[in-house]
Parts: sequence; C-alpha cells; structure tokens
Amino acid sequence: MSSSATLPGDPPGGRRAIAVWGIGVSVYFVAVIFRTSLGVAGLDAADRFHVGASALSTFSILQLLVYAGMQIPVGLLVDRLGTKRVLTIGVVLFTAGQLGFAFSSSYGMALTSRGLLGCGDAMTFISVLRLGTRWFPARRGPLVAQLAGLAGMAGNLVSTLVIARLLHGVGWTTAFAGSAAAGVVVLVLLLLFLKDHPEGHEPEPFPHRGAAYVRRQITASWREPGTRLGLWVHFTTQFPAMVFLLLWGLPFLVQAQGLSRATAGELLTLVVLSNMVVGLVYGQIVARHHTARLPLALGTVAATAVVWAGVLVDPGEHAPMWVLIVLCTVLGACGPASMLGFDFARPANPPERQGTASGITNMGGFVASMTTLLAIGVLLDATGDNYRIAFSAVFVLQAAGLSQIFRLRKQAARRERERLVASRVETVHVPA
Repeated sequence: MSSSATLPGDPPGGRRAIAVWGIGVSVYFVAVIFRTSLGVAGLDAADRFHVGASALSTFSILQLLVYAGMQIPVGLLVDRLGTKRVLTIGVVLFTAGQLGFAFSSSYGMALTSRGLLGCGDAMTFISVLRLGTRWFPARRGPLVAQLAGLAGMAGNLVSTLVIARLLHGVGWTTAFAGSAAAGVVVLVLLLLFLKDHPEGHEPEPFPHRGAAYVRRQITASWREPGTRLGLWVHFTTQFPAMVFLLLWGLPFLVQAQGLSRATAGELLTLVVLSNMVVGLVYGQIVARHHTARLPLALGTVAATAVVWAGVLVDPGEHAPMWVLIVLCTVLGACGPASMLGFDFARPANPPERQGTASGITNMGGFVASMTTLLAIGVLLDATGDNYRIAFSAVFVLQAAGLSQIFRLRKQAARRERERLVASRVETVHVPA
C-alpha cells in the first residue's frame, strides 16, 4: 500500500487539526510526566513509606497491570463516548492520583493513588490515536502516531530533568502537588477547545446495545489479522526498553556493570533521546513507504536481541562503555517500533472500531513488560542477582512474539490489500 493512498471521506488535516490534536497530545504529555515521576523518586519513596525494593517495585507493576487491564475497556469507551469525554475522565483521574500521591502518608494510600493515576493514564494514548484518525488523512497516520509517542518520551524527559530537581529542591509534597497543576491546565484546554472531529466528518451513527455491543466490537476487531499482528508487533518490540526504563535498567547498570548512579542516569536519558530521534525517522519512513512497517519492526527486534546478547555474553566482569552506549541507543528504537503495531491495526478496522482495535494492540507491549518485570525479579532472587541469566528472559519473550508475527503477516497483508482495492473501487463510484 503506497503512502499516497487515500480513503473516501478523509479528513483534511491542516492548522485546525494540528491545534486540536495538539491539545490531546498535551494531555498525554502530562500523563507521562505523572506516570514516570515515580522513577526519579524511588529512593525518596522507599524512605517516606519505609518499604524495601520488592514493595517499591509493586508501584511499577501495579501501574502496568492497571494500564494493560484498562486498554480494551478504554477502547470501547472511546468508540462509544468519543475522545473528549474519555480524555476528560482520564485527566480528572490521573490528576487526582498525582495529588493523592503528594499527600500520601502511608504505603497503602500511595499504592491506591498510583493505581488511580494508572487508570487515568490508560485513557490518554488510545484517545490521542483516535483523535489523529479523526482529524488527519489516513496517509498521515504513521507520522501522527509517532509524533504522539514522541510527546510521551518528552514527558519522560521532563520528569527526569524537572521533577527530580523539584523533589530535591522543594520536597515531596510540594513537588508532586505542584506538578498536579499541569493536569488542571490541560483539563481547562480540552474542555474549552477540543473537538472529537472536524465539521462535516461526523462518524455515522452506530447502535450501542450494552453487552451485545461490547462483544461485537471486541470480536470484530480480534477477527482482523491486522489487529492481532499489531498486538504481537507491539508485544515483541516495546518491552525491552520499558523494562529497562521502568525498573531494572538502573540496578543493572549500577550493580552488574559497576557504574555510578550519575553515569547510569545519563545512559537512561540516552534511551529517551534515542527514542525521540528514531520516532521521527520511523514516522517519516512509514508515511512514505507503508511496506517498511514490518522490516522496521523486525529489524528493531533483531538489533535489540544482538546487542543484548553482546552485553550478556561479554567475557569481562563489566561490558565496555561503548557497548552500553550502543545498547541504550538501540533500546531507544523499541518505543517507535512498537508504534508500528498501530499501523497494522488502523487500516484493518473501520472508524467505529478504531478505539477498540487500538486498545487490543496497546495491551501487547504492557503484558510483555509485566511478564518480563516479574520474570527478571524471580530469576534474580533464584540466582543470587545473576543479571546475565535474569535478562535472558528477554529472548524468550522475543521468540514468542516473533513466532506470532511470522504466522500472521501474510494473512494481514492479504486482507489489507483487499481493503485498499475495495476503497479505491468505492472512490471511483462516488459521484463528483
């Protein structure tokens, strides 16, 4: 499918689309700041709530569990209620969660607050993807999705550079409560200016009949090979970087590689910066050459596996610094590669199922991340902190995902070609 292919009734895009979509992206940007703020406050949280490493890791696992579990329900909500309503609910929830975390005095209250934050966070990304499909032409979809992901990584960077300084400058409560003001700002913006779709491009009425509607949406989306392929692409590509950034990267670099916390922090920042650069490149490539989606995804998986293997089998006590730099640079490509999963699910589903299909796809990487987080922790305990063995879990998950990608790729490609032919025929028969 060429990048120039268009569908009947494509939205026009333009400055208005950029402005409205930008408001949605700003909501996602703030959500990621809140989501990743715990990453820079881990040691402070351990002291504040008097917990050890295992209890501290529960924060991250809970967030992923809530996020992954909410994806299909959120997708259904987006399809049924529209983007603006779901984003509004999301902002209220994640802002309340951040405020609750600011004033938490016990571990239980803090855990509840992070769960609330994760629930609101789960409503943002799928909504932003849906907003993009409603306001921009289909051929712009890959670039728009990558730019949304880029905004998320920018939020990660702000959390690392700004929240960390606030935390050590003004203290726990002021830093987290002050950051919650950003949630109030984006809430006002979306209530005043965000619209679900441009004028003249209203979606066709679609009947909603309770449980029957839910079953129909999920079943129809899952039957599409493109949706399933998108899920497995997301599953296979995202988790190595997610696990590294969310929990195990810093311990690996400090304990297994003997780096200082400052140097390890710089390498984690490199992952974020690489992600932002690669996201722009992947978005431009796929926008121009739609058939590059699968080669880019598979190439990223292969590069990640090769570099990880090089680090883990290095005969020295510590891997050379240049190898670790290459590792963090390659891990930066995992996020943009995971976004390619949505580029398989998007053309496989009509507009009224985009939210549901995106929710199914988005579950992939977070399920893989949760599984790997737990597997690495169990293996570290079982082997006496042997990171070489523990991180070998990455290859098991990659192999599982690749087997499904190769099984589905031809079927998904055939169905996509059939849809493209049908849309072109429909375009020809539309009267001028």
